[in-house]
Amino acid sequence: MSDNNPAGEGAGLPNWLFGGGYFVALAALAVGLVWPQLDRYAVYWMMLVPVLGALYVAAANWKSDRRLSVAALLALAGLALVLGGRELVK
Repeated sequence: MSDNNPAGEGAGLPNWLFGGGYFVALAALAVGLVWPQLDRYAVYWMMLVPVLGALYVAAANWKSDRRLSVAALLALAGLALVLGGRELVK
Protein backbone atom coordinates (compact mmCIF):
# COMPACT_ATOMS: atom_id res chain seq x y z
CA MET A 1 0.00 0.00 0.00
CA SER A 2 1.46 3.35 -0.95
CA ASP A 3 1.69 6.42 1.26
CA ASN A 4 -0.65 8.38 -1.00
CA ASN A 5 -3.51 5.96 -1.66
CA PRO A 6 -6.59 7.91 -2.83
CA ALA A 7 -8.77 4.77 -2.73
CA GLY A 8 -8.55 4.44 1.03
CA GLU A 9 -10.43 6.28 3.72
CA GLY A 10 -7.44 8.54 4.39
CA ALA A 11 -7.29 9.68 0.78
CA GLY A 12 -4.23 11.76 0.13
CA LEU A 13 -2.81 11.40 3.63
CA PRO A 14 0.39 9.56 4.39
CA ASN A 15 -0.18 6.64 6.71
CA TRP A 16 2.19 7.98 9.37
CA LEU A 17 0.57 11.39 9.83
CA PHE A 18 -2.29 10.62 12.19
CA GLY A 19 -0.49 7.72 13.83
CA GLY A 20 2.51 9.89 14.61
CA GLY A 21 0.33 12.80 15.66
CA TYR A 22 -1.64 10.52 17.97
CA PHE A 23 1.43 9.21 19.76
CA VAL A 24 2.89 12.70 20.15
CA ALA A 25 -0.46 13.83 21.61
CA LEU A 26 -0.53 10.83 23.93
CA ALA A 27 2.94 11.65 25.21
CA ALA A 28 2.00 15.32 25.61
CA LEU A 29 -1.13 14.37 27.56
CA ALA A 30 0.97 12.15 29.82
CA VAL A 31 3.33 15.06 30.43
CA GLY A 32 0.24 17.18 31.17
CA LEU A 33 -0.73 14.75 33.92
CA VAL A 34 2.59 15.30 35.65
CA TRP A 35 2.80 19.05 34.94
CA PRO A 36 -0.78 20.33 34.61
CA GLN A 37 0.34 23.75 33.38
CA LEU A 38 1.51 22.06 30.15
CA ASP A 39 -1.78 20.29 29.35
CA ARG A 40 -3.02 23.12 27.12
CA TYR A 41 -0.15 22.41 24.71
CA ALA A 42 -1.30 18.81 24.35
CA VAL A 43 -4.79 20.04 23.49
CA TYR A 44 -3.37 22.55 21.00
CA TRP A 45 -1.36 19.75 19.39
CA MET A 46 -4.47 17.58 19.11
CA MET A 47 -6.24 20.45 17.35
CA LEU A 48 -3.25 21.06 15.08
CA VAL A 49 -2.91 17.50 13.72
CA PRO A 50 -6.04 17.66 11.46
CA VAL A 51 -5.00 21.12 10.26
CA LEU A 52 -1.56 19.78 9.33
CA GLY A 53 -3.25 16.87 7.56
CA ALA A 54 -5.46 19.20 5.52
CA LEU A 55 -2.48 21.39 4.61
CA TYR A 56 -0.49 18.32 3.58
CA VAL A 57 -3.34 17.04 1.42
CA ALA A 58 -3.82 20.43 -0.22
CA ALA A 59 -0.13 20.85 -1.03
CA ALA A 60 0.78 17.26 -1.95
CA ASN A 61 -2.20 16.57 -4.20
CA TRP A 62 -2.60 19.92 -5.95
CA LYS A 63 -1.29 18.64 -9.31
CA SER A 64 -2.68 15.12 -9.16
CA ASP A 65 -6.13 15.61 -7.58
CA ARG A 66 -7.23 19.22 -7.57
CA ARG A 67 -10.72 18.43 -6.21
CA LEU A 68 -9.24 16.79 -3.13
CA SER A 69 -6.94 19.76 -2.56
CA VAL A 70 -9.80 22.23 -2.91
CA ALA A 71 -11.88 20.18 -0.48
CA ALA A 72 -9.06 20.27 2.07
CA LEU A 73 -8.73 24.05 1.65
CA LEU A 74 -12.49 24.48 2.02
CA ALA A 75 -12.37 22.45 5.23
CA LEU A 76 -9.68 24.78 6.55
CA ALA A 77 -11.71 27.82 5.48
CA GLY A 78 -14.74 26.42 7.33
CA LEU A 79 -12.63 25.92 10.43
CA ALA A 80 -11.40 29.51 10.18
CA LEU A 81 -15.00 30.74 9.85
CA VAL A 82 -16.08 28.78 12.91
CA LEU A 83 -13.19 30.10 15.00
CA GLY A 84 -13.75 33.64 13.70
CA GLY A 85 -17.49 33.43 14.38
CA ARG A 86 -16.81 32.19 17.87
CA GLU A 87 -14.80 35.34 18.56
CA LEU A 88 -17.71 37.47 17.30
CA VAL A 89 -20.16 35.77 19.68
CA LYS A 90 -18.01 36.44 22.76
